[in-house]
Amino acid sequence: MSSDTPTRHAIVATAREAIARGSKSFGLASRLFDRRTRERAWLLYAWCRACDDLADGQAFGGSLGAGRDPAAIRTLTDRALAGQWVGEASFDGLRLLCAEVPIPRTMIEDHLAGFDLDAAGWRPQTEADLIRYCHHVAGAVGQMMAVVMGVRADDDETLGYADDLGIAFQLANIARDVREDAAGGRVYLPVEWLDEDERLRQFREKSRNADRGPNGFSTSLDADGEVQAMVLLTRRLADLAQTYEARARIGARRLPFRSRWAVLAAAGIYGDIAREVARRGAAALETRVVTSRAAKLGWVMRALWQAREGARR
Repeated sequence: MSSDTPTRHAIVATAREAIARGSKSFGLASRLFDRRTRERAWLLYAWCRACDDLADGQAFGGSLGAGRDPAAIRTLTDRALAGQWVGEASFDGLRLLCAEVPIPRTMIEDHLAGFDLDAAGWRPQTEADLIRYCHHVAGAVGQMMAVVMGVRADDDETLGYADDLGIAFQLANIARDVREDAAGGRVYLPVEWLDEDERLRQFREKSRNADRGPNGFSTSLDADGEVQAMVLLTRRLADLAQTYEARARIGARRLPFRSRWAVLAAAGIYGDIAREVARRGAAALETRVVTSRAAKLGWVMRALWQAREGARR
């Protein structure tokens, strides 16, 4: 390593800053890992965050902008995986991470495929399409995180539970961000769901005719009936998220204690987003749901008890 090449310590510090800025929930949960796992989790998060922000034209979230071609993200990733110093801390962090942890290339490719879908203006036609998308953008990350925690890359059953947790997180995100995503021209509600309700069939057709975005979705809900129908769909997303969260909790029992604690805390914190979206109803379409620091800390304590109970089974 030359004198002008960043040290591992510097790259880890940058990754720590990325998770602190990008996700207070994951940042808090990551502190529960042992030091080695924690640092590696930060490196993985920083790369995922950088890819997401580049694809969406954002900086640590916010309004969707003009993103970069996914091919550029793939090129940076390929250079890092080839052992080159990229010159961007998040990608150099991936280089370091993959030198320490045998993350299968297929998992990385699975994640990158999600950015390809967004760039192509894709939208889910069915619930199965929605779950497939959630796997790419979050479930694959859950699987990579499991490998970081020490799960074997051929332990398909445990990795399946990790996939479930990522899917639960993404479903909660989609339920929370319906209006924000629509404003950016993206819709993740399956077409078959919209077509089940006459109010939303009319809404979708009206939106398409008005040319309010590349996916034919309006950023405004013009009638009370449309709002109430959308509330039912966000609750449906929230319920689906809780189903996947429950599955993931089964898999958490297989993890080492500190990792189990961190995963259960993250599951509870993020699960509360879905539960709060369902509880608020129409209000959740107007104001973005967040969890308080006190609620997050409450889940840290509950997860500690749950992790100890899991160790006794």
